Amino acid sequence: MFNRRTLLTAVGASMLLGSVTVAWGQDKMYIPLVSKGFQHQFWQAVKAGADKAATEFGVEVTFEGPDNETMVDKQIDMLSAALAKNPKAIGFAALDTQAAIPLLKQAQEAGIPVIAFDSGVDSDIPVTTVTTDNLAAAALAADKMAELIGGSGKVALVVHDQTSRTGIDRRDGFVNQIKAKYPDIEIVDIQYGGGDQLQSTEIAKAILAANPDLKGFFGANEGSAIGVVNAIRETGTQGVVVIGYDSGAAQKQAVMDGVMAGAITQSPVGMGYETVKAAIAAVNGETLPKVIDSGFAWWDKSNMNDPEIAAVLYD
Repeated sequence: MFNRRTLLTAVGASMLLGSVTVAWGQDKMYIPLVSKGFQHQFWQAVKAGADKAATEFGVEVTFEGPDNETMVDKQIDMLSAALAKNPKAIGFAALDTQAAIPLLKQAQEAGIPVIAFDSGVDSDIPVTTVTTDNLAAAALAADKMAELIGGSGKVALVVHDQTSRTGIDRRDGFVNQIKAKYPDIEIVDIQYGGGDQLQSTEIAKAILAANPDLKGFFGANEGSAIGVVNAIRETGTQGVVVIGYDSGAAQKQAVMDGVMAGAITQSPVGMGYETVKAAIAAVNGETLPKVIDSGFAWWDKSNMNDPEIAAVLYD
């Protein structure tokens, strides 16, 4: 089941902010969304939610991101270009919590509301942040790991980055929960693969070689988790519990094949939908909560076909 703060997503999202009235002149309200990338199916699902909201509320939405989640400079260029078009509001998922702040200040000074999504920034400029509670979600992943490895043994993490809020919170949520609750579990390594499958595969192989008695791996986003799965398969490793984050066709197949135990799912379609909806509300002068929690849940082979879970697992 989803945590109790879940906002229901694309599957029905009728919504936290009440009815939304789009106010513009003859032209449609323009709201660009600048994401972290396009390399993962997660972002395609976020885009689908944004497009759904654009159609429903009659606004113009664009959605773009760099080729991969290491390209901070490219993302900043995209943000600058989007702001140059003088949008009514903008959605932004920061790859680096500090790098975009000068541009976001420009947006604020121009009266353009900023809606952060997926990852916040180290600033109070965004009027709201549409996000998963990544600390709590990663803590749940830690609990599942402890359960599946019997409460003791060595585990390692492959994380997408240490500059975005999601990377930091997923790492810290997992690590802090292990330290607080499971004294017999040792975290032997934390490495960063940029969310890239190939890089994460090589990192995971190196961790396996250095720790032949490893009992568990946590892959903190789609690319990280798939990289760990690839390393397990390519090395023929047996008996290592793999827990991932997000979904996608490759992770779903890995769970069906028994290579991955399960993963934390976010609600990406709902995230995109709520970002656009919040942007419209901000333009119309509505007061927004500082955080809109888009929800999370644990999924594995036993529940992945349950309607509530299947609705937020993307291919």
